[in-house]
Amino acid sequence: MTLPKPAHKKILSAIALTTLTLSLAACKNDTASTSSTTTETTTADTSGGGGAEPTGVLVIQESADIPTLDPGTTYDTASGQVVENLYETLVTYQGNSLSELKPLLATEWQEENDGTEYRFTLRDGVKFHTGNPFECKDAEYTFRRNLVTNTGDSGNWFISESLLGTQSNANDDQGVTWEKITDAVKCDGQTLVFKLPKADPAFLAKLAYIGQGIVDSAHATEIGEWDGTEATWKDAVGKDITGSPLSQDPSGTGAYKLLDKTATAVTATAFPDYWGDKPSIKDVILQKIPEQAARLQAFEKGDADIIETGGRSIIEAQLTDKPGIAILDDLPSTSAFGISMNQKISGKGAIGSGKLDGQGIPANFFSDADVRRGFVAAFDTPQYIEDVQKGKGAALNFLLPESFPGYDASIEAAKYDTDAATEYFKKAWDGQVWDKGFTVNVSYRAGSATAQTGMEILKKNIETINPKFRVNIVAKEWSDIIKGSNQGSEAMVMTGWAPDYADADNFVYTFYSSEGYYNPRINAKDEQIDTWIDEARSITDVDKRNALYADIAKRAIDQAWYINMPNQPGVLAYRDNLQGISLDTFNPMLSFATGTLWKDLSKS
Repeated sequence: MTLPKPAHKKILSAIALTTLTLSLAACKNDTASTSSTTTETTTADTSGGGGAEPTGVLVIQESADIPTLDPGTTYDTASGQVVENLYETLVTYQGNSLSELKPLLATEWQEENDGTEYRFTLRDGVKFHTGNPFECKDAEYTFRRNLVTNTGDSGNWFISESLLGTQSNANDDQGVTWEKITDAVKCDGQTLVFKLPKADPAFLAKLAYIGQGIVDSAHATEIGEWDGTEATWKDAVGKDITGSPLSQDPSGTGAYKLLDKTATAVTATAFPDYWGDKPSIKDVILQKIPEQAARLQAFEKGDADIIETGGRSIIEAQLTDKPGIAILDDLPSTSAFGISMNQKISGKGAIGSGKLDGQGIPANFFSDADVRRGFVAAFDTPQYIEDVQKGKGAALNFLLPESFPGYDASIEAAKYDTDAATEYFKKAWDGQVWDKGFTVNVSYRAGSATAQTGMEILKKNIETINPKFRVNIVAKEWSDIIKGSNQGSEAMVMTGWAPDYADADNFVYTFYSSEGYYNPRINAKDEQIDTWIDEARSITDVDKRNALYADIAKRAIDQAWYINMPNQPGVLAYRDNLQGISLDTFNPMLSFATGTLWKDLSKS
């Protein structure tokens, strides 16, 4: 997910760098039902907020906007942190475990036919926010809708890969038919049945991703969503549902329901008919406050409970030892961030004149490996670690968290070396880059102090190497960066990834495959890397997979597709009257802001 992942899967913006760096699934998925042909799980534990009526308000302030509230297209953490509290999945994570799953809207499941069939018994007595009862038809509709509307901009590519054997929708893959979709997921009475073309050891973990949150099918069709029938499915294939009717008027089974969504705030309230224990906090307000100083002031006064702080340096300088503020530090990081370099830039916004004349760059400027290597060598990772991370963390040799299987710490990471950068730039484009210079426009998320600092470090060092070099940094809304990146119109952006499910492939495929989610941001293809990635996806031998990932890492360093941002331990600041946040309960697969759902928080 992208973070303004995204955490999940999310697409990560630098918000994870400014509030905390996520610690997500760090090992291959190992669910409760993988050891035998037919295995039942235990009933989900519903212990939580107790039976008292909820009171009080939780206020969260951030600089990011919320692109969507439709789970079917939620693929960034800004949206995900709201959607995960409005909707629920069939299964979820057990406590603070990053690999063990438990039932949620299901009560148990069975794995059959050597892992190619799953049967889920669904929970009775659950209501949607409209008052409609949760039934098997809602789960069936949800997954079919996700397979039909699947696009590269949503997290449904990986559920489609599991259920249909392809990441593509019917527009891009003629093998995707209505019959395949309906055979892949259907109700057998009140039991939901999945049939996979081949076993997928990460399937259950994929179901825990909030993009598979179960929607109210009757409500969805009533407000104008796809009606779920064969007669109309082709019209819905690949449809952009970011601003869908369901995004404007959501109805899930979560502990909170939407009250209002504006350009500057999202307000939710405790759902009185929630099937589990009632939340302790009645209302949650998530406010968009672009100005960091305003967020910090509200936080110190107690007008906000959790904020996007601006990162470790701000927390240590301005918030540590302040009355009423608690700090949770040394959260392990399982996200990965990098600055992408686009080898085929579309549009004119990032390239100026479009020529190597000092006033711009050609659209394929970054297709020269020496240009990319020059930018990598010009980034001062030690300075970034010191300025942004207050000395914590280390350089990464690969856009894969250190805690993941497949990360080989013995491989030396790229180093900051202006002499080497100079030599690379002198060779680039047969000497034209050095002689004529360039001007490139790069983007960062508006309000993200850490992303801005990273780009400023890069700008300073690049422009110091040669006075003919110019790097213009531009602040943009997160939703605009996502859109531009996916269209290939951004030259360079700082972005990141938090795993949707617990396997290294979710990072390696995403960042480095020519068919991966981030390829539109780099427009790169390397046959050897693709071959190694495909091989690693097809085998279960851990040692062989790890060896392949080490080979990919070494070649990726040489290809220099990204400037790898350093690993960093996470840190979270919150008001000390907020309970439910601790290392013992923190599970970043559930929320990047608090490590827990809103329903499990309370205030004194």
